[in-house]
Amino acid sequence: MKKISVAVVMIMGFFLFIGGNLSALAQKSNKVKTTSIQPYRLEISFLKTSNIVFPQAIVSVDRGSRDILVQKAKGVENILQIKAAKEDFQETNLTVVTADGKINSFVINYSKQPAMLNLSLTDDVYKPGTVFLSPEHINKYETEIYAQKALTSKNRVKRITDVKFGMLLQLNGIFIQNNLLYARIKIENFSNLNYDVEQLRFFIRDKKKSKRTASQENEVMPVFAYQNTDKIIGKSAQNMVFSLPKFTIPDDKLLIIQLMEKNGGRHLELEVNNTTIVKSTVLPKI
Repeated sequence: MKKISVAVVMIMGFFLFIGGNLSALAQKSNKVKTTSIQPYRLEISFLKTSNIVFPQAIVSVDRGSRDILVQKAKGVENILQIKAAKEDFQETNLTVVTADGKINSFVINYSKQPAMLNLSLTDDVYKPGTVFLSPEHINKYETEIYAQKALTSKNRVKRITDVKFGMLLQLNGIFIQNNLLYARIKIENFSNLNYDVEQLRFFIRDKKKSKRTASQENEVMPVFAYQNTDKIIGKSAQNMVFSLPKFTIPDDKLLIIQLMEKNGGRHLELEVNNTTIVKSTVLPKI
């Protein structure tokens, strides 16, 4: 009888030991490690462009408000240029994801005279101000040749046009080659007033707008521009081609091509659906 009692005590002790360890493990598993991402504070101006240098290539940009304008610096992948779309806008934010998976958060405020115009986020592994050229597989020479072919091609998509304020913005061709899309754009100025281009943007947006449309915009950054210009003289037209990384979009979203006038209000916008994109014409190999 004594032997049985000892055995029972040993078995109970074993289960209590196992139970205690399982409880401790459960408590540990419930403790999820969280890290707060502290945003950078940045002042921007309406008349001056600010530059942010990242240690890696930029893969995604999200604006908290349309009151700020952003674009990647021409020919490089890790410099973001930012300026105000209007003066004295309300505080907003900006989120940038880089190729290393890092999320960079910014709180943006307006200042007529920003204390700093160039911000470098590069760490000790990188030399300050390092720039990353477009990926090696994007051959600038070949891209320019294909852009020329796209410009002169007789193939056309169903024209998508916005006409107002004596201005025309039109997408009349979309092509593909080497994992790049080539969007052929026409801008025409019917008025006597010159049109100074502030920015020509490409971004993806939901078809159905909510009250917070800005948070649903995803920038598509051109990697090359052919015959691009910053001024459309009165009574003239300009044709150009923009090379974009290949992509498709869900049926509930649109590619938006937006033209904004510098120091003016003649803004135009095109809505391109996925059907148009997937019908891209293949450019002949060079």
